[in-house]
Amino acid sequence: MKQAPKLTSAERGELQILHDKGYSARAIARVFGRSPNTIAEELKRNSSRDGTYGATRANHKAYVRRKYAKYQGKKIEEHVQLRTYVIAGLQAGWNPDEISGCMKREARPFYASKTAIYDWLYSAYGQPYCQYLASRQYRPKPRKPKKTERTMIPNRIDIATRPPEVEARDRPGDWEADTVVSGKRTGSTAALAVAQERLTKLIGARLIPDLRPVSFASAATVLLADKQALTLTLDNGIENKRHADITDATGVQVYFCTPYSSWQKGGVENANRMLRGYFTKGCDLGQFDQAFVDAVCDRLNKKPRKILGYKSALQLAEEKGVIHRVS
Repeated sequence: MKQAPKLTSAERGELQILHDKGYSARAIARVFGRSPNTIAEELKRNSSRDGTYGATRANHKAYVRRKYAKYQGKKIEEHVQLRTYVIAGLQAGWNPDEISGCMKREARPFYASKTAIYDWLYSAYGQPYCQYLASRQYRPKPRKPKKTERTMIPNRIDIATRPPEVEARDRPGDWEADTVVSGKRTGSTAALAVAQERLTKLIGARLIPDLRPVSFASAATVLLADKQALTLTLDNGIENKRHADITDATGVQVYFCTPYSSWQKGGVENANRMLRGYFTKGCDLGQFDQAFVDAVCDRLNKKPRKILGYKSALQLAEEKGVIHRVS
């Protein structure tokens, strides 16, 4: 039986970020190079009752499910009536899905899922009965190599080639950017484009009407205008597809996080959490105007930060020349 490989922990972490941003299962599948059904099934099976998806919880639920499935496989061998029923079904030309479905319909006092039946068949115990499968397969079918994936972000430059002084925060002018989105239940497409300078922690944000690449590129250009800006680090979200527009307008070199590793731009992720203190998760960002967004950023930039030796981001940005000194 051909099955798509399970999502890794890293993929689930990235899935949580993209899902929170409002991406559809189909859009996330394109980024991952996966089937949309795989992503949709993951969200359906491992989300909470309220529809939220958390990577940690999803990994635990998947682990429990795999552990239980293995137990079911052993149960077939150890349960005489169940084993007899499965073998009889196979000999009658039924496939595991039909055997499992009939057990459920007939409300038998025993049960095994089709996956458990396949697990049993591909084990040492069930090998003699694989001959009754239509495929005559004695082990799981190897998955074919992936087809060449479409390039979602053209001319993408990986973070691995980013200058080492960026990682070390040895100079001003290196930025990270991300988005904060409206709650799904609001039906709003409004979002915030957020940028933070790595050394000084200076924060900027612009309201955008949607996550279209042109909207984000335009906002990022405005955020970096009139500031010292050498590099910009982004994740692999589809909204970053027009990164060349940012480079053309500002001259900054854009780098992208390793796939499924949005933590590599942890500074702006932290800035997003700070902004959420004023724009609560689930709200409609379209209800705010740019003046309010600017006021929030100004408030955050003027507060003393322990990480900055209790200077403010604004004060340090002026000292380092990221922005012109404000009189």
